[in-house]
Amino acid sequence: MIIRRVNTSNSTTEENVFWTTMSDLLLGLAIIFIVLFILAMTGFTQMKAEEQNIKNNVAKELKENLKKHNIDAQIDAVTGDVKLSDLQLFELGSYELSASGKQFLNKFIPIYINAVFDNQKLSEKIENIVIQGHTDSQSFAGVNSKDEQFIKNMELSTKRANEVAKYIFYTPFNKKYSSKLYKMLMVEGKSYSQPVIVNGKEDYAKSRRVELKVIVKSTNIDDFIGMIKNETSKNQKGK
Repeated sequence: MIIRRVNTSNSTTEENVFWTTMSDLLLGLAIIFIVLFILAMTGFTQMKAEEQNIKNNVAKELKENLKKHNIDAQIDAVTGDVKLSDLQLFELGSYELSASGKQFLNKFIPIYINAVFDNQKLSEKIENIVIQGHTDSQSFAGVNSKDEQFIKNMELSTKRANEVAKYIFYTPFNKKYSSKLYKMLMVEGKSYSQPVIVNGKEDYAKSRRVELKVIVKSTNIDDFIGMIKNETSKNQKGK
């Protein structure tokens, strides 16, 4: 009986080399992916920082101009949001602008619009100007249902925001910006969903307000990844 020995050493060595090579390849791909991800996130963070910088610039310019003209308005230095007390604009419980409210807007609106649109680099980055109406959570007389209370306040807050939006076009702002306003201006009623809390309690007077918000064009991570893919595709075609 003849016994033949099969030489497995070569096949084993080749198999080990194969798996070693594959491991090295996968590790290399993983490192490349991690590096690309870090670069992408760094770029994304920089773009988000640029968005915030735009808001800061709008807020800074607004503050300087309003102070120069002795106009009282609360401005958030981070977001650029402007808060106007309802008493600056309306009689208690009313959505019709008072005479003093119209006088205030005649001074305030041109400064606000100019601060937003005069700098073209800034204005190109702005997506919307939102006017929000807010009420306090105090009940309307004769209304017992919480749902109805919320709806009544929603109606009041929306009408107040809409009255401010309508009156903008009667103020002496630079009319060359009208076409941009048509595209950007939005109105929202928030009812009492975002009360102002001071020392753990709602400050009714501060809750009743109209806010003007500049919404900057936002880059989300999907948009950024898509942008990277487009740039990569362009570079590959150029080679």
